[in-house]
Amino acid sequence: MLPTVSLNRPFVWIALTALPACIWIPDVTLRLVAAMLVALGLWDCSNQIRQQKLRLQLTQHALGLTSDAMVITDAQNRVKVVNPAFTEITGYSSQEIEGLKLETLSAPRHDKAFYQAFWSMLESTGRWEGELWNRRKHGDEYPEWLKVRAIKDKRGKLTHFVHLFTDISAQKARERDLRRIGYEDPLTGLPNRRRLHDLLATRLRHIRAGESLDMALVDIDGLKSVNDSLGVEQGDRLLARFAQRLTSYVAGGIVGRLGGDEFMVIRTTTFDDHDVWVEALREHMCRPFEINDQSLRLGLTIGSCRAPEDGTDSGVLFQRLESALYSAKRLGRNLSQRFRPALDKQDNPQLALVSDLRAALISGDQLELHYQTQHDPSNGELVGMEALLRWRHPRDGMVSPGDFIPLAERHGLMSQLGAWVIEKACAQQAHWRNSSMPKLTIWVNISALQLFQGDLETQLATCLKRYQLNPSQIGLELTESVLLDERAGDMGPRLQALRDQGFAIAIDDFGTGYSSLGYLKRLPVDKIKLDRAFIKELPHDQADASIVQAVLAMAKGLGMGVVAEGVETKEQCRFLVNAGCTAVQGFYFARPLSAADLEKHLASSAPVVPSAS
Repeated sequence: MLPTVSLNRPFVWIALTALPACIWIPDVTLRLVAAMLVALGLWDCSNQIRQQKLRLQLTQHALGLTSDAMVITDAQNRVKVVNPAFTEITGYSSQEIEGLKLETLSAPRHDKAFYQAFWSMLESTGRWEGELWNRRKHGDEYPEWLKVRAIKDKRGKLTHFVHLFTDISAQKARERDLRRIGYEDPLTGLPNRRRLHDLLATRLRHIRAGESLDMALVDIDGLKSVNDSLGVEQGDRLLARFAQRLTSYVAGGIVGRLGGDEFMVIRTTTFDDHDVWVEALREHMCRPFEINDQSLRLGLTIGSCRAPEDGTDSGVLFQRLESALYSAKRLGRNLSQRFRPALDKQDNPQLALVSDLRAALISGDQLELHYQTQHDPSNGELVGMEALLRWRHPRDGMVSPGDFIPLAERHGLMSQLGAWVIEKACAQQAHWRNSSMPKLTIWVNISALQLFQGDLETQLATCLKRYQLNPSQIGLELTESVLLDERAGDMGPRLQALRDQGFAIAIDDFGTGYSSLGYLKRLPVDKIKLDRAFIKELPHDQADASIVQAVLAMAKGLGMGVVAEGVETKEQCRFLVNAGCTAVQGFYFARPLSAADLEKHLASSAPVVPSAS
């Protein structure tokens, strides 16, 4: 492209006017003045050309540096100019593609209607943006994010199109990996609890007349003793072998792992042989397993039910399976128990525990908040802390959150528990504000019901006012399942409003639910908490290492922080330091402690500082 001289400059017009005067004006002095004006105009023109050349060179350098491919086509969409990134992405050099229509690169993934809509949008608005599939020079297809702008001249006539696109293959692959992680158990590769809910709901929708669904919840008795005697690694091998045997036995059915030592089996059948099927399943799975030249015969506790006899809703059936399993454990383990309506009655010990939890909420003296600190892994510096709910039962002692939180969710107590946590966390923060404790954000977990019932904002505002706190002193942690819960509605505006007030927002247990890069981009999120499942085997597990590095890179690109949970060893901590993680949480630095114990611990201890290699 040749530089051009703009006529919209005064020196150019003066020079053009003075040029005839150099010839026709008889006075020598006036001729010299006119010549000087012509020279000034020529200098101005020369300066314009130099500046345009410089701008052109800078533009070419900038286009050469960008990783986004740029293409300029004429009105018929024939290629005129491409930048180096285009060649790098597609494999076509500028000489090979110049003059060809850009449709040459199209992959046969889009139908005629797609391209009609594409050109219709471009003609009506002058722009189009979206995902498109194209082909490289050697034929392989790839996804790209494309922006197109139509360029018109002063008379409104279309002259060119400018295309800007990015190869999003790596992003799509990461999203597929995260989606797979969200639906699969990482140890066995079986569907996890979330995926099992979906699969059961699908089977229930497609069940035909004369068909039934047999379901069994299988719990391995004494797995902890196996881990204690043989080690966790051998325990994991046993679980993987158990999953393989179970899957091969229930060919054509569904097998999944709910977590820990619990597996679920679903089969579609036309036979009325539920009890026979369960006992045959038990007999097959109780055959010995050979681990490290040792023969292990497992005890199994099984809870079972049948659809449609015992229900047609996946949530109800899951609850009834758990009730049957709990009943079998109560009778002494290594037994099978089919659901019966009596298990829904008040004599169920789970319901007694729910009644005790309601009483604990009323009295308020059994519930406690423990605090686990978060640290910069490179120097041990405190960067925050998470408030964790604990229940000290007057008869049973400390009740595991894994036991009472699911009950609270099932029986509608999570909103009250959540409100109690916010109140106590704010009160503790106000107390620590006037002490020598470090000034740190306290992160609290938010449940779906708190958002669904719509009183979260009111609770937060009331507590902040009562204890004279700033929103920045309380952080809000939401699980991925909360963000995707339809009952909570569109979370974007509500989270943005909370963030505008000064609250920090974090996504907890990242990677254990349906991890979509779409919601991370759409929602106002400050941090993601990487689930302990990906930290446990670091740095030796290459798959976990790759996932952690990918999440850290993604978060950095999105401007988010990352807190790695479950850090327990120096090697894990060192790996995270080298990978660029700036915040960790886990037993390596601190266990959850009561407020009083945490004050003593921080007053007497020095930080643990790992050395990065």
